[in-house]
Amino acid sequence: MTVEAPARTISGAVRIIPPYIAPPPPLENGDRLTRNEFGRRYRAMPRVKKAELIEGVVNMPSPVHQRQHSQPHSRIMTWLGVYCSATLGVDLGDNATVRLDAYNEVQPDALLRLEPAAGGRSRISPDDYIEGPPELIVEVAASSASQDLHDKLRVYCRNGVQEYIVWQVYERRLDWFALDTERGDYMPLVPDADGVMRSRVFPGLHLSVQAMLDGDLAQVLVVLQRGCASPEHAQFVSALSA
Repeated sequence: MTVEAPARTISGAVRIIPPYIAPPPPLENGDRLTRNEFGRRYRAMPRVKKAELIEGVVNMPSPVHQRQHSQPHSRIMTWLGVYCSATLGVDLGDNATVRLDAYNEVQPDALLRLEPAAGGRSRISPDDYIEGPPELIVEVAASSASQDLHDKLRVYCRNGVQEYIVWQVYERRLDWFALDTERGDYMPLVPDADGVMRSRVFPGLHLSVQAMLDGDLAQVLVVLQRGCASPEHAQFVSALSA
């Protein structure tokens, strides 16, 4: 316990000098921290816009490139945003902090979640962060060598993220994984004959993979709107409203 030291002024009055409290050390790439200590240091660095704790190791990404990350990220957000506009009750996040467990606090590029009352497994904490696994997470990765397909994939699987999409920009490849709870592992979703993938968690969330890779947002939204016009989507929206 720190005791405040009394001090006398020139006039002889006693003035209490508060103890010095050192600020937390700055975050550094590769630091090994608990989630609580990571959060304490991160909050003390408001100019840092993105830092993650993955398996207890601090990861601070480099500046964001336009064509390698920002542009595909914006396409994903457009696709998910249109789906949410047609699906009241689904929560969309963009680089939101997600507290998964004692050694993992991440900021995925995009996510969709359901409230606990609708069967979701995450909640909003009193300090306005997501705690627990969202139903869907999307990451934009430079390549298959990225941690998004290694450490993060294992973390998301272990914590029960039901669906995980990884867009590998250099390879022009997009993988959509669904959690197999019996096997405790992710299984890749397979596109249909038209090259369309369909979410198992969010009915109506359909994706034309080739159109997304080609940057053809108009076609991406045409396919999505067909999904949102399906009976399955109507039943889902009705269930959420109830």
